[in-house]
Amino acid sequence: MRNKPQDDADDVIRLVRSPSAIPAETWNALLATQTEPTPFMRHEYLAALHASGSAVAKSGWDACFLLIEDDQGLAAAMPVYAKAHSYGEYVFDWAWADAHERHGITYYPKLLCAVPFTPVPGTRILARDNASRIRLLTALRETARQSGLSSAHLLFLSEADEAAARESGWLMREAVQFHWTNRSPEPYTGFEEFLQTLQRDKRKKIQQERRRVRDAGVHFTSHAASDIDASMWDFFYRCYTLTYRAHHSTPYLTRDFFRRMAATMPDAWRMFVAHREGQPIATSLIVVDSERRVAFGRYWGCIEAIPCLHFEACYYQPLQWCIEQGYARFEGGAQGEHKMARGLMPVRTASAHWLAHPAFEQAIADFLAREGHGIEAYVNELQDHSPFKQQEVPTAP
Repeated sequence: MRNKPQDDADDVIRLVRSPSAIPAETWNALLATQTEPTPFMRHEYLAALHASGSAVAKSGWDACFLLIEDDQGLAAAMPVYAKAHSYGEYVFDWAWADAHERHGITYYPKLLCAVPFTPVPGTRILARDNASRIRLLTALRETARQSGLSSAHLLFLSEADEAAARESGWLMREAVQFHWTNRSPEPYTGFEEFLQTLQRDKRKKIQQERRRVRDAGVHFTSHAASDIDASMWDFFYRCYTLTYRAHHSTPYLTRDFFRRMAATMPDAWRMFVAHREGQPIATSLIVVDSERRVAFGRYWGCIEAIPCLHFEACYYQPLQWCIEQGYARFEGGAQGEHKMARGLMPVRTASAHWLAHPAFEQAIADFLAREGHGIEAYVNELQDHSPFKQQEVPTAP
């Protein structure tokens, strides 16, 4: 792929092959000015993915971060990867790749602006202003075109990124996630108060599931990452890998990634540990944004199968913690209609796509229009089956 700087009057566009080539304080300062920053876009997070061998060329994630610099410094930036496959993205384009290949057109590598393995909506284009954001979108498209690549994609966009992509003529795609929202303006005072806002059958089901875990002799402890020692991280990673093994898959993240996170972003993590007969048997790990009061469900695993343990570790323990800490939102990750029964409601997510081949671009545009109507109908249907009492449906604070 070409890596030649391009001059445009007062700015320079360039590609860098590693996040370590970008000053962390410069990247993070620009991120802090965005409307929807997340911990996953911090320089430390992206650098750890690269340095730990989790998201590197060998695993199909060839970094080529795109920057715009001017006489004031860094004007815009985005994490970009030349992808050799579509694993770890959570916006599925396998059918697009297959159609290209069946017509004798190479689909991979493609360019992808995303946080590897992380389906969390938020800022993807760090930009000083909207003009810089659109300029960077143009630069991404031109980089793909000049390199002879099939396509460019931006996943899980913020509202500002989505608006800029629409303005720039990118194809837009919607998907659905499930997020829990605290009550506003008066947040829940406890988990039981939250339960009382649910319909009777949903409330009873959660109470029964939690009771089954307690009756199995399981109790949980909650830990900030700064209090988690190496043996606890080792146990977590053992559980994490077992989850992938149960699904006949390979873990995306290395043990070294979590070691680096514990060192460079300790305040961003919280671990819930399940104990039985004095021994740990399961863990779940969430990311917390204390400034925005948002938590993100990420990983879990167990060494002993106990009914309803997954729900307790991944939903009820984090939700109880969020309520106790006054957090505004808990994002449950990709997919999962079953999350609605736990009080997580459907939320639309957005991605943007550019296809080099005109015929494929038109065909995919037609497909996305049909898919979009289906997503709208799907969300409306889900809303009609809200687990909340009619007068208790939460709204975003």
